[in-house]
Amino acid sequence: MYIVQIASECAPVIKAGGLGDVVYGLSRELELRGHTVELILPMYDCMRYDHIWGLHDAYRDLWVPWNGGSVHCSVFCGWVHGRLCFFIQPHSGDNFFNRGQYYGALDDHMRFAFFSKAALEFLLQSNKRPDIIHCHDWQTGLIPVMLYEMYQWHGMAKQRICYTIHNFKHQGIAGADILWATGLNNEPYYFSYDRLQDNFNPFAINLMKGGIVYANYVNTVSPHHAWEARYGLFGYGLGHTLEVHHHKFGGILNGLDYGVWNPEDDKYLAAPYSTDDISGKSKNKKALQERLGLAASDRPLVAFIGRLDGQKGVHLVHHALYYSLARSAQFVLLGTATEPSIHAWFSHEKTQLDSNPNCHLELSFNEELAHLIYAAADIIVVPSNYEPCGLTQMIGLRYGTVPVVRGVGGLINTVFDYDYDEAHRPEERNGFVFYESDNYALESALGRSFDLWYNAPELFEQLQLQGMTYDYSWTIPGEQYVGAYEFIRHK
Repeated sequence: MYIVQIASECAPVIKAGGLGDVVYGLSRELELRGHTVELILPMYDCMRYDHIWGLHDAYRDLWVPWNGGSVHCSVFCGWVHGRLCFFIQPHSGDNFFNRGQYYGALDDHMRFAFFSKAALEFLLQSNKRPDIIHCHDWQTGLIPVMLYEMYQWHGMAKQRICYTIHNFKHQGIAGADILWATGLNNEPYYFSYDRLQDNFNPFAINLMKGGIVYANYVNTVSPHHAWEARYGLFGYGLGHTLEVHHHKFGGILNGLDYGVWNPEDDKYLAAPYSTDDISGKSKNKKALQERLGLAASDRPLVAFIGRLDGQKGVHLVHHALYYSLARSAQFVLLGTATEPSIHAWFSHEKTQLDSNPNCHLELSFNEELAHLIYAAADIIVVPSNYEPCGLTQMIGLRYGTVPVVRGVGGLINTVFDYDYDEAHRPEERNGFVFYESDNYALESALGRSFDLWYNAPELFEQLQLQGMTYDYSWTIPGEQYVGAYEFIRHK
């Protein structure tokens, strides 16, 4: 098949979160399976140009119909670690992608509506006719709408769209100006509940809803999160739309790039290790203790790696820190806060704990240090309020670091409780799970992990090894996406 991925991110050249990792990892897996994959991305001024090889102009005069006129664009082409990427650069006073940031501008809805329009116009004018167009998140939600309502009448009637939602919380709420800018000029038609009208604001359109309504197949990034979005609170108002379109909605678990995350040959580790010989893990713990100035003592090392925000259960991260210290464990945190108040909170904690030989808070992000922490830690806490998929727990399992997770989203699909998971045999269990979002629930699971570490170290090591044997690479998700593509391709 010929597949074109259209997204606002692709790691490592454009990465603000997990979306970039997924777009790159899935594209790589599809190519390994023999499919032709191309990516269309915005040409941000602040992206990592050092990760692009052979960047050159591929299409100099792309004229994109916009706001009753047209915008002149250039399309550049280059290779990002083996993936063929096209970057769209508009030449207009709006400077859509020259903002020094990927997201966060007041006109983000307009910026990405333009990108969606330009991507389809590029496919049309360059005579590219992929079998599958794979779009991601609200930023590209208008692509299925415009393909069905406009571009299919101009020679693109055979293209089919897979639309993947990574985070339902951000949906792209906009006004009628988007319709007029893109050429979808019929306001009464699109402002209807069964098309783009937001489910709770009759005066707004919802770009993510448009993607759900018009795409041929819609998925989110884990089976359990698909259930949560449809029946629970985590559809953030789109539950009824998902119910209406349930026949084309499902969940496919994200994969992990095992070429990047592999303790056997990870260049950032002090010592490699594997399921055949896990002894290198203790050498990495010692290296981390030396690097961070921690006491060189043999006690359980607990880690948290990720954003410090409401989604990640920041109040439980804080409690896990002090509970770990109370249980004579060490605690290492690596992450940045998304809000000034949270940053101030943890900066205060860092000041208070700087002299503690069993604790280190690193309020930044460092890829090299992240790898070493994953390898050094015994336990990793993932107490998220919601987690569509989650890569942290998968990386932890890969590195023999036992995950303690809250039972939401993809965490339920990947971590199986050591004591209580009746759906898996004891030799298939790989971590500890709690369900409520209070301190007592966290302690119930984290405390059990400490009890096992202290009282039965040989069983704790066996649990580490069981986690390492799980395959959360892109192999199975890649197969599932190909199946979805084949299904909609022949509809």
